[in-house]
Amino acid sequence: MALLKLEELSKELVKSSLVEVNLLERSIDSLPLKSRDSASLLKVLGERQLLTSFQINRIQNSDFEMLVLGDYKLMYQNASGSFARVYRACSIHDGSMIGLKVLRQRWASEPAFVDEFHREAELLKMMRHPNIVPIYEVFVDGKFHFFTMEFIEGGNLREFIRIRKQLSPAEATRFVIDMAMGLEYAISQGITHRDLKMTNVLMSSSGVAKLVDFGLAGHDDIAGISGISGSGEGVQRALEYSALENGTGAPLNDPRSDLYFLGSIYYELLTGQPPYQRTRNRDERRDITRYKNIRPIRSLCPNIPFRVAEAVERLMTIQPNQRYQSASAVVKDLKQLVSQLDDSSETTKSFNTNNNAESDHLPVVMCVEKRVKQQDILREQLTKRGYRVLMMSEPSRAVNRVETNPPDAIILMGESIGDSVISFFEKLIVLGKPTSLVTIAVLVKQQEEMVNQLVTSQTARVLVQPVTLRELHTEIEQALKKRTTSKP
Repeated sequence: MALLKLEELSKELVKSSLVEVNLLERSIDSLPLKSRDSASLLKVLGERQLLTSFQINRIQNSDFEMLVLGDYKLMYQNASGSFARVYRACSIHDGSMIGLKVLRQRWASEPAFVDEFHREAELLKMMRHPNIVPIYEVFVDGKFHFFTMEFIEGGNLREFIRIRKQLSPAEATRFVIDMAMGLEYAISQGITHRDLKMTNVLMSSSGVAKLVDFGLAGHDDIAGISGISGSGEGVQRALEYSALENGTGAPLNDPRSDLYFLGSIYYELLTGQPPYQRTRNRDERRDITRYKNIRPIRSLCPNIPFRVAEAVERLMTIQPNQRYQSASAVVKDLKQLVSQLDDSSETTKSFNTNNNAESDHLPVVMCVEKRVKQQDILREQLTKRGYRVLMMSEPSRAVNRVETNPPDAIILMGESIGDSVISFFEKLIVLGKPTSLVTIAVLVKQQEEMVNQLVTSQTARVLVQPVTLRELHTEIEQALKKRTTSKP
């Protein structure tokens, strides 16, 4: 579909609340008269961080339909399944970030799947626990069904372990305690997870594991009603659970099934490898031997403490009567266990574990960068150099964090933030004075002319690309040393 003409595009951007009128007018005015067209405007709006690449791609195809739902602008697509898609969204009214889960259109005409979607949301709306991602409101906007939930700045556990490779026994155990406490609360509300896996556990920027995307129960019933023969995500995601329960004679919707899959997560956090091969093949996923023939964890990693291995194996015992019988029992055992673990001889690699006592002495560096690939590079490289790394996508959230719980240093990536990097740099210098916050802005060549506008000091630095990670580390290290000597 052809891109709208400039006047039509401008009207649509304002009408849909994607760009404020005054910001749009300034962007148009910045264009040379000879190149005032829609393509040039979109380029400028992207450079000024007024539109995201996700939004621009949709607009280039004249597809405004999924850019604003209710009172929320969709910024990026975070995850996609066959049943629903999850977006990072922004409130039109106050700019707050929110997670937004949208039922895919191919299921919106299936009453059973629409009912499941709303049932899941309404049930989970009632739950409020530090280790469960809360759902706020459920909406229908025309043909779209969606609900809003807390936006978690960090990634999921699979992304986390892809970078970290494997965790120390103490750190892995702390995260499993988080998850078990979430399960403990959920079962007190009469809800089991039914889809516990690495991608359904999110890591907050403060190092807390949070459960998301509860599968709930009754998917077989839904498949029967809809006549789709189990092709939807609800049925797909129940396969592992039904295979385990059918193969062991456990009752349907057995809470102990969640504990088995909690054990599989524990196993992967400790070893960096899943206990059984991931597969999309439905027959393989239904095969009970897949869940029986698990390689003993100490044969894979002999240095894992015996009591930790024992806890993993008890969680993953195939017979449910020999497994832990409740999430409460898991929490009790692991809290006793974690107090006995000593990681003092290990280098703590966590990038966001405020609750990890072994890493409290490490300098905390916050990076403001919204591009996922660059986030991963910064997180991995700075962690290797001995920093605890917090990752923020939005500068405003970083400012809020500095006001309430300041890090030791903050890095502003100019290419990601755009020209507003200057105002945020200046604001953070003021906010960071009481704690001598190290503030470093990394600008791209196009922003080099802005350097003269900035007041730098021993703890407020400006770098212009190209900058190597070694050079960035050196700047952080030197500034932190100056901070130590000048800190009030």
